[in-house]
Amino acid sequence: MRFSVYQVSRRGARANNEDRVGYCYTRDSVLLGLADGMGGHPRGDMAAQLALQTASAMFQREATPELADARGFLRRAALAAHEQIQRWAQSQTLRDFPRTTIVLCVLQHGVAQWAHVGDSRLYFVRGGALLTRTLDHSHAEQQLLSGVAPGAPRVNRNVLYTCLGSPHPPFVEIGVPQPLRSGDLVLLCSDGLWGQITEEQLLGLLSTHALSDAVPELVELALREKGAQSDNVTALAIEWEGDGDDEVSTQGIRPGVFASTFQSGMPDNAADEFDDASIERSIAEINEAIRRAAAKK
Repeated sequence: MRFSVYQVSRRGARANNEDRVGYCYTRDSVLLGLADGMGGHPRGDMAAQLALQTASAMFQREATPELADARGFLRRAALAAHEQIQRWAQSQTLRDFPRTTIVLCVLQHGVAQWAHVGDSRLYFVRGGALLTRTLDHSHAEQQLLSGVAPGAPRVNRNVLYTCLGSPHPPFVEIGVPQPLRSGDLVLLCSDGLWGQITEEQLLGLLSTHALSDAVPELVELALREKGAQSDNVTALAIEWEGDGDDEVSTQGIRPGVFASTFQSGMPDNAADEFDDASIERSIAEINEAIRRAAAKK
């Protein structure tokens, strides 16, 4: 595999950056991930961190060197992340659950497959045109899809109907697999980016600049648009078979080697809760729930 990749995350005008982003890869598979900790609830940063750390740990364990079932992995990773956040919150005796959005994408066998919960987005771009993007799990997106009557009040776009970490099981939406062609672009971003710039601005920069220039410029543009009220702004983009200066080639990687940009960022007491045993418990619980559901059909 060959790809170019670039990621940026900025705090903006907020006191803390509750976005998390990263990618990891083996010789034959790549995982991209972005999570946006939700305001109005405690420790959104921990929710986002735990979500991506869970997905990354599962990827490292299962991509040997490729995933047997990318679609199944994405669903289980999101559900395991949800369980990890709830387990950590209970161990900390928090009065409310930390919550986060998440978008994950696997690239392998020349195909992109993704899943998301909430309103962090994935854009799939080919030849400067948008082929598809994820649909936000928000009441505002539902209102737009169903059609807004003239004069009807608009719904706050920040109100989501599903996320990771809440008391209710998350709705994990799996996207339609997309075959990859040379030059295809996949962008993951938080609402701090897509909420402040137009689709035309986004596509224009991605189609006319190298990723190492386009991604930071998109982030800076979003920060400038919102100014002193800017949210955290985070973006990660990958160009399939790109030939830029930031190209990554996995051809020389041995089957057992795993590379990652996901950082822990967790305090020591939180890291103690995030161990192999707890991840295995989450995976076992989810696999058992899936087995029971399949047996009922």
